[in-house]
Amino acid sequence: VQLQASGGGLVHPGDSLRLSCKASGFGREYYTFAWFRQAPGKEREEVSCISRTTGRALYSDSIKGRFTISRDNAENVMYLQMNILKPEDPALYYCAAARGFMGSTCPRTYEFWGQGTQVTVSS
Repeated sequence: VQLQASGGGLVHPGDSLRLSCKASGFGREYYTFAWFRQAPGKEREEVSCISRTTGRALYSDSIKGRFTISRDNAENVMYLQMNILKPEDPALYYCAAARGFMGSTCPRTYEFWGQGTQVTVSS
C-alpha cells in the first residue's frame, strides 16, 4: 500500500485548501483512512478518519465544522477540504491507512503512511 499526499500550500487566514491523498496497492480488505498533522514543537494530531467502505467519518474537535474528509473509491483518492483556515492550522499534513473495519472511534494504529504536505497560513 502506498499513499501520496498533495495539495498543501500557502494561504491567508479564512481561505480554503483541499488536500488529496492518492492510494494504491489496496486489496479487498476493509480500510480506514485518516489525516494527521504535526506542527513544529507539537505532537502529531489525528485530524479526521473515514471508513473506505461506508464513508462514515470522525473529526477532532479542533477542526470540526471547518474541515471535511471524503473519499473517492473509484479513483482511490482521499480528500481533506479545509475551510476557514486559522493561524493554528499550519502543519505538515499526513495521510494514513489502517486495515480493518472502522469502529466507533478512529483506529489506534495505522500501518501505512504517506509523506507530508505542508500547509502554511499567513496574513
